[in-house]
Amino acid sequence: MSVPAFDATVAVLAIPAASAALLAALPGYRLTARLNVAASFLTFLAALSLFSGARGEPGQYLFVDDLNIVFVALNTFVGFTASVFSASYIRHELETGRLSPGNLRFYHAMYQTMMFGMNLAFVANNIGLMWVAVELATLTTVLMVGLYRTHEALEAAWKYFILGSVGIALALFGTILVYMAAQPVVGEGHDAMVWTTLVEHAARFDPALLNLAFVFLLIGYGTKVGLAPLHAWLPDAHAEGPTPISAVLSGLLLNVALYAVLRFKILLAASPGAIAPGPLMVGMGLVSLVFAAFMLYRRRDIKRLFAYSSIEHMGIIVFAFGMGGPLANFAGLLHMVMHSLTKSAIFYAVGHIAQVKGTQKMADISGLTVTHPGLGWAFLLGVVAIAGLPPMGVFMSEFLIVSSTFAVEPLLAIPLVLGLLTAFGALVLRATGIAFGEPSGGTAASPAPASYAPIYAHLALVLAAGLYLPPPLVGWFRNVAGLLG
Repeated sequence: MSVPAFDATVAVLAIPAASAALLAALPGYRLTARLNVAASFLTFLAALSLFSGARGEPGQYLFVDDLNIVFVALNTFVGFTASVFSASYIRHELETGRLSPGNLRFYHAMYQTMMFGMNLAFVANNIGLMWVAVELATLTTVLMVGLYRTHEALEAAWKYFILGSVGIALALFGTILVYMAAQPVVGEGHDAMVWTTLVEHAARFDPALLNLAFVFLLIGYGTKVGLAPLHAWLPDAHAEGPTPISAVLSGLLLNVALYAVLRFKILLAASPGAIAPGPLMVGMGLVSLVFAAFMLYRRRDIKRLFAYSSIEHMGIIVFAFGMGGPLANFAGLLHMVMHSLTKSAIFYAVGHIAQVKGTQKMADISGLTVTHPGLGWAFLLGVVAIAGLPPMGVFMSEFLIVSSTFAVEPLLAIPLVLGLLTAFGALVLRATGIAFGEPSGGTAASPAPASYAPIYAHLALVLAAGLYLPPPLVGWFRNVAGLLG
């Protein structure tokens, strides 16, 4: 018996919202950590039920389609594994005195609030509500980045808040412009904010207003995506916040802003007189890729290194969606999923590395495969995956992106391949120094074997995707690629 899609959608929102309220009131680490994991798992199950649910008519505030189901499923899965990793990571921070019991209560409540905000952004059928949800997710992560209350953490949180506020303000202005373009056609009030109504009537909207709106929306939400030159908040936020939040930032929150950009790209494509959004996205994507690839060589902090890797890969994804067409959209969607799974796994490994070695400075970390073999090889496998080596799924998605670019615009493939090779060299150089060589750094005991489960689970999925994609999944991605235009 199928679950009605609307009921599952409400569950995806209600579970984290109720859990956040409960976690804010409950004391103690063990109970709250377990409840956080349980709530994240239940939310993931609710998201999976969306695939088999009977879809009703889109509501005024919520709706489900093939595109947002992919995002919700990925979001809730990584959110669940991050909560599992978080349980062991945060326990260590509590035992070492870096976090107080009061901070833990705040952390778990904010974690579920963040999941609620991201899920709401995905299923919102109102562009104003989507904007509010993105802002809610941003504000919760700002608070969590500053959780350690050190000077560096508070500075990173403040920087994130300021730049994020500028971006979200620009996105709000773009949203208002879309409303102004829709108002003469669909009338004043709520209908001019409903996304399904907007797409239905987009061909009659003023193309000049839509063009201007998309520029503000791309820059505004592009700040949240971490696209250069709007990326300055991202490395600091990754480096100074708790590592589970670094994993969520790279693996999930960047996708939320990307989703908003894609929704408005679909809207613009439905208006024959509007500009093609592709060239703007291709330009910003290439700049981000090449810039971040060269910046990887200058990083000294291991979390900052992979923060710039996230900028690089979001550039690749935006570039692919900007190229458009069935193959490029399919490749962009696949790369987004592979990046989320791989990068979150890497941050899980990096979090444990920083704890056992007592530092995030790469110069003080070496010989990891000797001192902590389970952790060292997990980290190395993650780097192999994110660098795009076969047979991992990232190789497959990057191969498809390069192939589709050569087929349509061969000249654009030159900076694309240059960026990919440059980033590959930097990651291999850093990873070999950390994994091999004379052991250095702390010699604390390895984490419990169970704490490796989220890392290897993600990497197993990435490997499986590189070897074989099930036909139903391929069909689903092709359908979504067709929606993206």
